[in-house]
Amino acid sequence: MTTYAPDPLTLTDDVFPDAATERRTRRIWARLGPVTVTAMALAGVLVVAAIFAPLVAPFAPNAGSAANRLEGLGVHGHLLGTDGEGRDILSRLIYGARLSLLTGFIPVLVSGVIGSTVGILAGLGSARVHAGIMRTLDVFYAFPAVLLAIAIAAALGSGISNSIIALSVILIPPVARVAETETGRIRNADFLDAARASGAPWRSIAVRQVLPNVSPAIMVYCTTLIGLSIVYAAGLSFLGLGVSPPTAEWGLMISDGVQYMLTSPMIALMPAIAILLASVLFNIIGDGLRKVLDVRSERFV
Repeated sequence: MTTYAPDPLTLTDDVFPDAATERRTRRIWARLGPVTVTAMALAGVLVVAAIFAPLVAPFAPNAGSAANRLEGLGVHGHLLGTDGEGRDILSRLIYGARLSLLTGFIPVLVSGVIGSTVGILAGLGSARVHAGIMRTLDVFYAFPAVLLAIAIAAALGSGISNSIIALSVILIPPVARVAETETGRIRNADFLDAARASGAPWRSIAVRQVLPNVSPAIMVYCTTLIGLSIVYAAGLSFLGLGVSPPTAEWGLMISDGVQYMLTSPMIALMPAIAILLASVLFNIIGDGLRKVLDVRSERFV
């Protein structure tokens, strides 16, 4: 009896599911590209360093000495020198990443949840509901986001909690607009008409049908907002509306270092570079996620 070996070119993914998974994984990494992968690695290092700051930082963030003020790079073990109070700049950068990343992630998370809910409600609601929500959001767009954040933070008072509230408020409208746009794109899709015809309640349609289809675009947009939130939070601290001294935070470090720009520019320059780096990294990651999650550009097979 003659037996025939199967042709590997005709094998389907059902026969070899691992091969399909491997191809999908290669496709994902190809779409991300080396730049995005590098940005994700650097962002991961930044997050890990912030979490384990007591183990990574060479000195305590607020331990200063009048005898060690304004030291240069590498003097007495201070790799990036010391500030006007004799505190190690590198250690304060590492500890400052905690609050800076916190004010980057939490406002985006809060605005992502609330903005998505509001946007989906506007996209699925009646014309009156849609008009009411969108006109309310337009009121926020009448003010520059930075000025609105400053006004809210000034009204609430300085502090990390109030900064997070102010940033969450100004980030809700753009997230809601993205969610509304994506919801409007699929509002009259056949699968939604079928769900309505089956008698599914509005909440079920929104959660089970709409949210999975609009969440990729929202996730990508929110990722790019992390860097913006870090910049805004640093600006509030720079103006004295964020954290209070002597807490280590990048914006506050810039504010403290401005007076030494002519003699020791590294005090203000290093936290500014950290803010720029974090912002660029998360924007690159967001662009990479867009390429991966945008199922309209190419289907994964």
